[in-house]
Amino acid sequence: MPDAGPSPLQSSPPGAAAVYGRGRGAPAGRPGLPSGPPLLYAGRAADAAAVSVPAPSAEPVPVSEPEPFPVPFPVPVRELARILSGPSGLGTTSLHFGRRAAPADMPADMPAASGLPAAPDLPALAAVSALPEPPAPAEGGRPIPGLYYHPVPEPDPARVAEVSHRIKRWAVDEVQAYPPEWEDQFDGFSVGRYMVACHPDAPTVDHLMIATRLMVAENVVDDIYCEDHGGSPVGLGGRLLLAHTALDPVHTTKEYEPAWSESLLSDAPRRSYRSAMEYFVRAATPSQADRFRHDMARLHMGYLAEAAWAETEYVPEVAEYLAMRQFNNFRPCPTITDTVGGYELPADLHALPAMQRVIALAGNATTISNDLYSYTKELSARGKHLNLPVVIAEREGLSDKDAYLKAVEVHNDLMHEFEAASAELAAACPDPRVARFLRGVAVWVDGNHYWHMTNTYRYTLPDFW
Repeated sequence: MPDAGPSPLQSSPPGAAAVYGRGRGAPAGRPGLPSGPPLLYAGRAADAAAVSVPAPSAEPVPVSEPEPFPVPFPVPVRELARILSGPSGLGTTSLHFGRRAAPADMPADMPAASGLPAAPDLPALAAVSALPEPPAPAEGGRPIPGLYYHPVPEPDPARVAEVSHRIKRWAVDEVQAYPPEWEDQFDGFSVGRYMVACHPDAPTVDHLMIATRLMVAENVVDDIYCEDHGGSPVGLGGRLLLAHTALDPVHTTKEYEPAWSESLLSDAPRRSYRSAMEYFVRAATPSQADRFRHDMARLHMGYLAEAAWAETEYVPEVAEYLAMRQFNNFRPCPTITDTVGGYELPADLHALPAMQRVIALAGNATTISNDLYSYTKELSARGKHLNLPVVIAEREGLSDKDAYLKAVEVHNDLMHEFEAASAELAAACPDPRVARFLRGVAVWVDGNHYWHMTNTYRYTLPDFW
């Protein structure tokens, strides 16, 4: 991705507004299950026993697959070089532990996930300086003035079209997640464009579909259990617990196992979780699958904290809200970047405290970005919806505008922390698998922002500038 230039100095709320038009917050431009019956609506479970669950589609992908990567490689390599070289700009000198020379090449023996083809090898980092300029940034949408981000190239349209076709077929026909009257909302979500932007290094469309199904399933749970389509904080814990068993199966007695298995078909959230997880575990290693289950438990715990506050009409302190958002956030998405990329970051490297910090900061920054882009959408919804600008306004006595601009600063601080932590880890742990994973997480962060910025069906910015 293009280098977005030096990090900006921190501004006061009026100062953040003053950079309108610069778009990046800097002068230079800178969110295995056991096999069971097929996924049917509740009430048809009795007919399910005679039918086996279909394996993931093996049909040929009707789009060309460029070699060796689906997008021009200069973008990921430049981003990796940026991470490895550390953060730049005012105040970042102390973050460099000593720059190291780029390795001559990247080894090709990274373990691959079991069910899908391995990702292509990484080219020599030493050749970065000889690479052509990256593609022009994507067009469309309006970035939040003063927000720190990196532009991305437009996602490959052939892949976007194919993923969009497949995911709608899965959501409507296979798991029956959405009734016909929600079709416009499903299309407006633009999940195909979202996932292609976040995972440009996915070797195949099948790899992209792993992330896309999980993303849709998570949104089905959020919409139906928590928010837009009949969601309620009342009784949420029980619903989430039972839905979580579609990801983390129940090991019980033979007498009660059939009742649990049948419950996985009882509503759209559980059908979606169950199917998406079955596809995922066929491609992931056991370690990757367990890692994802853990992060989904974190997500559900965050849902429950927010629901508890809603039931008691409690507006948390800003620090409390940010703590909740570390759990109710995008973390499960970047944590599977290696599975989608067709390789595995070993469990001992993924569990490093420094790696966990990077992943947490990536989730935190992108979730606050979501708070900012969805601000007007949430204010127009029924009831009181907590987001960072709302909490800052109430707890710190700021106007809506100044609270929003302060939330922009919080996002920018988290982004700078994320980039600094990535650079520190890359320098301290010169393992090519670590570098590859860090690059994937950084690309996911940038793709997530791209989708929020360009999804004008869902998001409009407040009139604060």
